[in-house]
Amino acid sequence: QVTLVESGGDLVQAGDSLRLSCTASRRVFSVSTMGWFRQAPGKEREFVAAISGSGTLIDYVDFVKGRFTISRDTAKNTVYLQMDGMKPEDTAVYFCAAAQSWYHRRSLSQYDYRGQGTQVTVSS
Repeated sequence: QVTLVESGGDLVQAGDSLRLSCTASRRVFSVSTMGWFRQAPGKEREFVAAISGSGTLIDYVDFVKGRFTISRDTAKNTVYLQMDGMKPEDTAVYFCAAAQSWYHRRSLSQYDYRGQGTQVTVSS
């Protein structure tokens, strides 16, 4: 069983930056596609970003391109989501997930493990 623990969520103002972290419990992380998803109140979960096990493939949903950056530190079993130029509409619970495959990375159902999430609130 793999445990994913997110941290870094906070209350920030529009335009601010925030970095989320997701640490996996063991080294399965090193071969897994890691994804970030979010869910705002009253809305469906949505894909935010993903990074391949090697770190060479990265995918972002359009509405975060140029503002968010995903990265990973294999030595620390940790994936990061750097969020810059934050907007009130970025308010959501953000959670990370781990998958065996890069394919279908935008679908949460393809991920084998997921964390509990961390709350991000952006005030206007």
